[in-house]
Amino acid sequence: MNKRVSAPSTDHNQSVTDQKSVVSPTSGNGIAIQIFPDSDLASRAAADEIAALIRSRASEQRCCVLGLATGSTPVRVYQELVRQHQDEGLSLENVITFNLDEYLPMAPDAQQSYVRFMQQNLFNHVDIPAQNIHIPDGTIATEDVPNYCRDYEDRIIRAGGIDLQLLGIGRTGHIGFNEPGSTADSITRMVTLDPVTRADAANDFGGIEKVPSHAITMGVRTILQSRRIRLLAFGDHKASIVQRTIEGEVSTDIPATYLQSHSDVQFLLDPDAAALTSPTAFANEL
Repeated sequence: MNKRVSAPSTDHNQSVTDQKSVVSPTSGNGIAIQIFPDSDLASRAAADEIAALIRSRASEQRCCVLGLATGSTPVRVYQELVRQHQDEGLSLENVITFNLDEYLPMAPDAQQSYVRFMQQNLFNHVDIPAQNIHIPDGTIATEDVPNYCRDYEDRIIRAGGIDLQLLGIGRTGHIGFNEPGSTADSITRMVTLDPVTRADAANDFGGIEKVPSHAITMGVRTILQSRRIRLLAFGDHKASIVQRTIEGEVSTDIPATYLQSHSDVQFLLDPDAAALTSPTAFANEL
């Protein structure tokens, strides 16, 4: 698992499969793990799977429902989808999206808003119809949040459920903004952000005191109802939480461990993020 691989080609016509190392878990949970030479190749693999799913659904004259994440981790996935749209004719016209979360309060045009992030990194560059885009509303009044969150859940159900959920993972083990203490049956709701999460966001806001203390997030149950889940983690700062998520017991202390129960979940990692995971957690290297 710690072996070094040669630098990957940047030729987009070369198969990502030819450039990756794939390993499977033997730890008794459902997490499949793919280790790539670098984060670019991992991101391309995720984008390729999403693009294939979009095309498959389109061929069946069906919508493709995607759960989307924000932050630095998925940016290159979105860049590759934009490239395929512009260079290869990939249409996202049949796509419906549901974002995981948003700070509360947060104006949609604020520098740190996830609405702005998604517009800059994906939505402004592809042909997803505006009415098919769903991002939690960071301007909702506190007293209206419960009804709003129930409606968000209902919209996902009416869309047919999420076909593929893209995830990152926070240092607290959060998925979405499901912080430690979140339960397996949690649904879309308002949450209080962990101090570690707020500290990690401090640079984006110009100081931790400016980071909102609350957010709206899809719940753990909402995420687990997705048909496929793909979690990306890159860098040595993610190695510890990746290891604890894969090898640890399912616990409210690390909400990402709930992913162990899902029937189709894959972690796409670079070597640094996989570095602390024990070789005994894996079976045959392919």
